[in-house]
Amino acid sequence: MDQGPGTQAEGATGASGQDASMNSTLEARIQSRMEKAKKMKEEEKLYRYNGVLYPAIMSPEENLKALETVEARPDDIMLVAYPKCGFNWTVAVLRKITSAATGVKAESKMPPLIEFFGPEMLQKAPSPRLLGTHMHPDNIPASFYQKKTKMLVVFRNPKDTMVSFYHFSNKNPVLPTAESWDRFYADFMSGEVPWGSYFDHALAWEKRIHDPNVMIITFEELKQDLSGGVQRVADFLGLSLTDDQVRTIAEESTFNAMKEGAKDSHGQMGSVFFRRGEVGDWRNHFSQAQSEQMDAAFKKHLEGTRLGARLKYDVYCK
Repeated sequence: MDQGPGTQAEGATGASGQDASMNSTLEARIQSRMEKAKKMKEEEKLYRYNGVLYPAIMSPEENLKALETVEARPDDIMLVAYPKCGFNWTVAVLRKITSAATGVKAESKMPPLIEFFGPEMLQKAPSPRLLGTHMHPDNIPASFYQKKTKMLVVFRNPKDTMVSFYHFSNKNPVLPTAESWDRFYADFMSGEVPWGSYFDHALAWEKRIHDPNVMIITFEELKQDLSGGVQRVADFLGLSLTDDQVRTIAEESTFNAMKEGAKDSHGQMGSVFFRRGEVGDWRNHFSQAQSEQMDAAFKKHLEGTRLGARLKYDVYCK
């Protein structure tokens, strides 16, 4: 039976109110965990689960273990990114795309990272859910693959990713402060950083690059042609946008625009999540020897792969 306009509007209003309530709960939980992290000793801020380091404010039993049985929904959208590859920027772009296409403005400011908030928050979230994760693809709950969830995966060249991760660690109370750039460099190269090895993540997504339910886009592609990126993402999600909508979304979603509005979208953490958003900032941090070591690692792991080609390493990292 078709719904009339009144019923549809009431449904949208109810969903909006539910979304607003979820947003308030999410913000309160984030703030609570930030305050808890500030009181922790540096050496207590990380723990290892299944061989991978994670922030200790996540409970292994309540969150990661319990996530294994989470049920996906048919209309879920999952945003996936290794830390500091452009996750928060892409969240904002996705919000604008879905709002423009559906006419329903989302109240939530960011999707919950499923590993931080666990099954309880996920079950309460109204549909359609925009979810996010930094987790390795093999650790994403199996249900999301079984239900053929649309997954938008964002990658960034490893040198700029490392630099952004370094600064993020020094500003984010949830993570231990990096002792020095050289120490963080060594930890990143060995995969001894939260969420594990960049190259392990990249190689795992390389195996899924032709999955019709997976779309990989790079930070650099979005910087070079944001309008084109907006259109590609909308097409992948099956959402229709006019040329004017694409242009408006792109104009409102530049990294600088997102940074200027970060206080409204991310509260006190806005300046932490949005730092510089540049391509090539690695040159201000890497020594010649470090650059050459990363070049060798990229060649060993990703040279000749489809994802490696998409990252245009010779253009952005040489």
